[in-house]
Order: sequence, then structure tokens, then C-alpha cells
Amino acid sequence: MDGFPILSLITFLPLVGAILMMFLKGKEHDVALRAKQIALLVSGLTFVLVFGLMLNFDPHTAEFQFVEKKVWFTSIGISYHMGIDGISLFFIVLSAFLTPIAILFSWHSMTKRVREFMIAFLLLEFLLIGTFCALDAILFYIFFEGGLIPMFIIIGVWGGPDRIYAAYKFVLYTLFGSVLMLLAFIAMIMKAGSSDIQVLMDTQFPSHMQTWLWLGLFASFAIKIPMWPVHTWLPAAHVEAPTAGSVILAGVLMKMGGYGFLRFMLPMIPEATEYFTPLIFLLSLIAFIYTSLVALVQHDMKKMIAYSSVAHMGIVTLGIFSLTPQGLQGAIFQMMSHGLVSGALFMAVGVVYDRLHTRDIDSYGNLAKNMPFYSTVFVILMLGSVALPGTSGFIGEVLVLVGTFKIAPFVATIAAFGALLLGATYMLRLARKLVFGPKVHDNAALMSDLDLREKICFVPIVLVVLWLGVAPSYFLDRTAPTVDHLIAHYHTKLEQGRMMEAEGAPESVLSQPSAEAKVEPTTEAGE
Repeated sequence: MDGFPILSLITFLPLVGAILMMFLKGKEHDVALRAKQIALLVSGLTFVLVFGLMLNFDPHTAEFQFVEKKVWFTSIGISYHMGIDGISLFFIVLSAFLTPIAILFSWHSMTKRVREFMIAFLLLEFLLIGTFCALDAILFYIFFEGGLIPMFIIIGVWGGPDRIYAAYKFVLYTLFGSVLMLLAFIAMIMKAGSSDIQVLMDTQFPSHMQTWLWLGLFASFAIKIPMWPVHTWLPAAHVEAPTAGSVILAGVLMKMGGYGFLRFMLPMIPEATEYFTPLIFLLSLIAFIYTSLVALVQHDMKKMIAYSSVAHMGIVTLGIFSLTPQGLQGAIFQMMSHGLVSGALFMAVGVVYDRLHTRDIDSYGNLAKNMPFYSTVFVILMLGSVALPGTSGFIGEVLVLVGTFKIAPFVATIAAFGALLLGATYMLRLARKLVFGPKVHDNAALMSDLDLREKICFVPIVLVVLWLGVAPSYFLDRTAPTVDHLIAHYHTKLEQGRMMEAEGAPESVLSQPSAEAKVEPTTEAGE
């Protein structure tokens, strides 16, 4: 693929599909059908190209691959710069994998303004993939911020009764954080003389400046992931969003915050990151203990899964800021696992809601009798959520806990008890009532099992969850070099910053991390 703009093709293909749908003409029913067909075809083709990208990815280097660069504004150093490494690769794969599944799942449930819905969905895929490919801070900001628009429309137009409130709350929260991120980017670009992410990584920002930069970036990424206490937009957005919107919101959109931590905060402002790490640990502990307890008392299935997502992201932030190979590997793995499991769980809620039109847990029971295939899928996803060995959730949580234990044993111990016990409690409660509990309403006993279309949506996700649980090395081997390089860069830049501060030296641009930088290998984690 040398010289071929594969990243641009993958990024802009959904945009082309969305534009094509704008010119469809004919009767409303025919336009809706053609729009669904185009959306499924384009998103499916995008996934095929992404799968080819994954097969051609070199797992032995930490360098950015498939790089494309074209200068836009020479005077201020802004460019169209695209490239991926071991961290961004799987976020792109996740985006391209879940989008056609979400479109297929909404094939029958979406009945009004179908063309506009499919256009919004392809625009969202375009912006998500662009975010993970961008190697220019301004380009990243355009994609990152642009993703708000189609999700706002999806929630506000096709959501539930309180969709307007949920949509505006989602936008106002995330827009506030993004404004602070933009201000931080502007300050960094003025200091470095370029918006190129690689240049920003190598620029040594003064210690006093790092504090304000960290707070500006943290405001945006913490809201996006989301962390406690700025998480309250998420349950409202999930409850009101259509099922397909919840799949992408939980599966990919939330991961943009974790990706921002990895791409910007750790390599660019390490001194402030080290200073604020105890705060992150405290917020993470509160997040998964508090939100797990809140999830435990919910009666709305969607709201319960939404709060569980906040709890799982608390595990992710622990791993990221542990700055250990196992912790970082586990955090990335956990984000991938959560994207698959939570997205599929929202689909599982959508299945029974389409049949009985309620999300009340107490309205169901004994579905194992009349919906055996559905019940099997749900139990596997539930076990993945509680990190049962053999599922993807187990690998991510264990690596995070191992990495965190190396630097903060007390924090890791609380996390282990809180995440594993509380998480298992509310998920097992849901499974007991939904699948195995006594029959509550006769209508629940009359619901039909999954049809072929629904099975096609669930089976690939379940297989990947199980595959990652028993053979995680494929994933870990491709993220390990990038994680090693990130940690080496972090410690090298941190040490140089301390030396410059002690000697009173002026700011400088760093060279690449030295080969002597001591980094614990991640191959053990993969094994």
C-alpha cells in the first residue's frame, strides 16, 4: 500500500455514500430502501478496506504507518496529515466493524426519515475514523468536534420522549470541554510553531504551562470518556438515543476520550500528568464504585448498562495513568472489549424493547424458555461484561489491575473488589430477572427468538469477544511496540524536563526517545 492514500479512502468513503444518498429520488418507501442498501454497502466496503489495512499493518514498529501529508497553511504549520500506529489501528477497526452492524440492526425499527438517519450514520462514521487517523492537532479537532453534530441529530430526531433534553445536554457538556481543548491546542501550537502531532510530542513545554494545558485537555477528554463527576450526560443520551445510536455512542464515541489521553496528554505534558495522577486514581475509584451502586438499583435496562459503562471507563483511566506496559495494554484492550460488549448489550435491550416496548427489568422473565438463542447470546455478553475468564473483558481488566498494582497496590486492591464484585452483582441480577427469573407477563412468554437478521448482527460480536478472550496475542502484539515507545517517550521527556527545570535551561525541542530508556517489555502481558 506504499504511496496509496488508503487512510483517506477509508475516511472519506462514508462521506461519499452520504452525499450519494442526498440525490435519491422516488417514492418515500423506495428512497428509504435504497438509502439503507447504500448505507450498508458503503459501511461494509469500508470495513473490508479496514480489514485489509489491519492485515497490512506492520506489528514490529512503533512508527506511524500509511502516512499521508499535504501542507495546508505553511505560515502556521497546519497540514492534512494522516497516519496510524498500534493504538489508533484498533479504534478504526472498531468503528468500521460496529457501523454496518448498527445499520443492519436498525433495518426494520427505523421507519421515519430513513434516508436522513442513514446519512447521519455515515457522516458519524466518517468523522470517527478521521479522528483516529489525524496526525495534525487542528485536523484532529475538526473531526473530534464534528462528531457531535450527527450524534446530536440522531438523538434529537430519532430518540425517545425526552430526546431534546438529552441531545442538548450531550452537546453542551462536550462542547464546553472541547472549547477548553481548542484553547490548549492554540497555546501548544504557538509554543511549538506547528500543529503537527509528532512535533508537539517532541516539544518540551514549560512546567507552569503544562498545568494549564493538562487541565484544558483533561476537561474535554474526561467529559468524552466520561469520568465522574462529568458523566451525567451519558445515561440521558443512552436512554433517549435509538438503539443503533447507543451502539456507536458506547462502542466508539466514548473511546475518543481515552484515545485523547493516550495521544496527547501522556506524550506531550508528562510533568503535569505525573502531578495529577493521584487525582485520576481517586476519580476512577469513585467512578466505578459509585456508578456500580447506581447501576445496581436501576429498573431501566438501558440506564443500567449506561452506568456500567461509566464504571468500566474508570478501569480504563486507571490503566492509562498507571503508565505501566500492562496497564496501558489493558486499558486499550478494555476499551476495545467494552466497545464490543456494551454495544451488543444495547442491541440486546433493543431486541426485547422492539417486541414488548418496555425497558423495565421487572417486565420480563424466563426468556430462556421461549428465546433460547437470545438468552445464550445475552449470557455470554453478560459474562464478558463481568470479566469472566475466556472473554475479552477478563484480559483487559486483569492487565489493568496488574499494571496498577505495580505502582499503587492499595488502589488496585480497591479496584479489584469494586469492579469485579459490584460489576458481577448488577449484571447477574439483570441476567437472573431477564433470562432465568419467573414469568411476569404473559406477553413476554410470547416473544419470538432472534430472526436471521438479528443473529447476523450478534454472532460476529460474540465470536470476537470469545476470540479476544482466548487468544489476545494478536491484539497485544500489535499494540506492544507503540505502548513501549509511548512509555519510553514519556519517561525521557519527563527526565529532560526535570533536568531543564533544575538547571534553569530554556525550553527546547526533544529528540526521539533514547534507546537506553528503560521500559518494561510488554511481551509478558501478551503471553
